[in-house]
Amino acid sequence: MQGASVAVLGAGGTMGLPMTRNLAHAGMRVTAWNRSPGKLAPLAAEGIPVADSPAGAAAGADFVMTMLADADAVLTTMGGEHGALAAMYSPAIWLQMSTIGERGTEACADLASGHVAFVDAPVLGTRQPAEQGQLVILASGPDEVREAARPVFEAVGHRTIWVGEAGGGTRLKLVANGWVLSVVEATAETIALAEGLGLDPELFLDAVSGGALDLPYLRLKAAAMTGRTFDPAFTLRLAAKDAALVQDAAARRDLDLPVLSAISDRMAQGAARYGDLDFSATYLTSSPQPG
Repeated sequence: MQGASVAVLGAGGTMGLPMTRNLAHAGMRVTAWNRSPGKLAPLAAEGIPVADSPAGAAAGADFVMTMLADADAVLTTMGGEHGALAAMYSPAIWLQMSTIGERGTEACADLASGHVAFVDAPVLGTRQPAEQGQLVILASGPDEVREAARPVFEAVGHRTIWVGEAGGGTRLKLVANGWVLSVVEATAETIALAEGLGLDPELFLDAVSGGALDLPYLRLKAAAMTGRTFDPAFTLRLAAKDAALVQDAAARRDLDLPVLSAISDRMAQGAARYGDLDFSATYLTSSPQPG
């Protein structure tokens, strides 16, 4: 599939922009579309064709990749008279790589059914791994399309994990997100507690350094919190959305997960004030702020 044609829908986003670049650098023939066309200016300047509609991007493409904010955005972009699906014909493959939860994934699978092959493939990683082509792809879908999709996934990630039928990738992403959100919220409250007790948070980091409790991600997010530098690699608004998707999946199975429930509430609280900042800004809801 070297030189395959790929339509990227959501190509102007934090994740979509570097993923589109990496596909082009890998020799794919890429067409970009974005709901906010102005965000595609950097790609257009690099010679990547820009379409004025999802259907225009998808016409004749071997793959259509969706990397959008939520399920409604994906379904609106793919469905309808001017949606991408209207321009797709088998053996084209829909690679759904947004994080949209179980209900959204089920709706997408229903939309694609009988029309094109559907691969549910959300990713682990934020802006920097996306820029470096170091995402982890959590793929699920028909066995017969795995080899065809491999070069596309290799262009944007360094590892692909296949998780059975479509929907498995989303379920694994929800589990991983539950862990990531827990680590970041626990870090935020730990830093706030240390500062509230009159301690330099670096003393805590020194105490766990090199031991089983030490984590690179702990140090990364702790540095953002102590430095009050919240440039968004992944926004708090999107983190709140993802936390709600975890909660929905748990509720569908009557799981009692009080810690994740509290984290979801806290992320939503923080997103209302700091939604455009990095999700490490959840720290700001635990620590008194000047003014």
